[in-house]
Amino acid sequence: MYWISTRSGGSVVSVVEQNSVVSVNYTGTFSDSGEIFDTNIGGEPLVFLVGHGNMIEGFEQEMLGAAIGETRQFTLTPERAYGHRDDAAVQPIPKSQFPESMELEAGMVLGAQSDQGPIQFSVVEVGDDFVTVDFNHQMAGHTLHFSVEVVAVREATSDEQAHGHAHGPGHHHH
Repeated sequence: MYWISTRSGGSVVSVVEQNSVVSVNYTGTFSDSGEIFDTNIGGEPLVFLVGHGNMIEGFEQEMLGAAIGETRQFTLTPERAYGHRDDAAVQPIPKSQFPESMELEAGMVLGAQSDQGPIQFSVVEVGDDFVTVDFNHQMAGHTLHFSVEVVAVREATSDEQAHGHAHGPGHHHH
């Protein structure tokens, strides 16, 4: 039996770089409260293609150069995460714009189609004639802390680079 070293040939990427597909385990917490807002520990690793806007920019920048098995801790201010809150993004919308059957309540997060594609917003207040909604990203204004462990790194295929995202095992576009 012959063992072939995967190190030769240059196709194995051992650190996170542009156009590499990275698998990570992560925990995200709010810096001020320490509350966990997102984690995949105990689940499947998160897989993403670096440099194509699949992740917030600050997250990708902080992961560049990380090696397999390395854990990085970093904090992203709103500028490098989801931006600051914009008061102008809180707007009243006539109740008639919502489906009658929809039971609206404060705190709900809804999705809608806009000229710019799908958008998400949260319901702030439900009045008799108007519904006050907030188009700010729910994480806007927050400073986020991440702990990220690199599980695997590989070079993106030409397909993945063309499509701008990682493809899972057996994933094909139809």
